[in-house]
Amino acid sequence: MHEMGIVQSILSASVEAAEKEGATKINEIRISVGDLTEIVEFALQFAFEALSPGTIAEGGTLTVNHVGASARCADCSTEFEHGRFEVQCPQCGSIATIPLTGRELTIDAIDIDEDESPDEESANPE
Repeated sequence: MHEMGIVQSILSASVEAAEKEGATKINEIRISVGDLTEIVEFALQFAFEALSPGTIAEGGTLTVNHVGASARCADCSTEFEHGRFEVQCPQCGSIATIPLTGRELTIDAIDIDEDESPDEESANPE
């Protein structure tokens, strides 16, 4: 299951970024996954539940935004949405297309809780 490796990478990058910002907990990681990636959301969720314990993302959620496939016709420049296998331009019938969306796999946002302990200066006013 390649989703385990994908989620491990997402978790590692998210934890590293969150800790740099002083996070004590990751509440949610939002990602975008293109329909053409063949990544299965159920497998991503399963992997997240298996891999997040013991990290600051434990108890958090993984939210997946699905991105549909689209392309631009190389002949007439029409932009159109399509399925996995039907990539023919609806305007001119050409099969010469340029992929636009559908292959994404990105971390869009990380919702965190930060350490709210007062800094030394405000704790010891002079």
